[in-house]
Amino acid sequence: MLGAGLWMRFNYSYDYGTLVPQHSYASSDVVVLATGCVTFVVAFFGCCGAWFQSRCLLITYFSLVILVFLAEFMLGTLAFVFKDQVGTNMKSQLLYGITEHYTDENMHESGTFSNFWDYIQTNFQCCGVDKYYDWYNIKAWPNEERVPDSCCRNRERYCGKQYENEDFQQNWYKDGCAYAIQMWLVQRLHFVGTVGLVIGFLQLFGLIASMILFCTVRHKRSTHTYKSYDTTTT
Repeated sequence: MLGAGLWMRFNYSYDYGTLVPQHSYASSDVVVLATGCVTFVVAFFGCCGAWFQSRCLLITYFSLVILVFLAEFMLGTLAFVFKDQVGTNMKSQLLYGITEHYTDENMHESGTFSNFWDYIQTNFQCCGVDKYYDWYNIKAWPNEERVPDSCCRNRERYCGKQYENEDFQQNWYKDGCAYAIQMWLVQRLHFVGTVGLVIGFLQLFGLIASMILFCTVRHKRSTHTYKSYDTTTT
């Protein structure tokens, strides 16, 4: 996990932190790195407990796995219960991002906020967060009712601008990107569910293994054979 997080940090240009720069701490690479650190700490206690046959380390490992499982369950439950609020908050954050951070200056530079939005609108064939008018009067072009050129079905230079004698809106995508991204995620829920089941199975296996090893160590320490090798009793 740590390796994957580092790889994403230095090689993967696009992530949630790029899309919502005011919350860059929530980027995918940061989440994976944090998950990798937690996994490393938990695995460290489990490996040391098994190697040294330490009941204290095994109990610590068992407790940490329980805490991680409860945290995952709590986050999943909260996300399901407040899914409407999460969706609304996400839309407001995306709208704030395009209003305050989009600019024409670095739209062709890979990994930038503007380039990421152009990439999304081109590939998902959408425009804005809810509708194309989300781009009207943003900080990059105040007092202008226009959209980025990536909103155009037939893309050409300045196709996102409106002129008095021409109605370019017919060439713009009508659907918002929030809905398009939501549909993209829904189509891949089976993958998310499979990953969740695998992680849950591994955690359950770790809990059972740690308790079996704990009971084995406890039983060995209570036998005469184990005590005969205890230097403190000689």
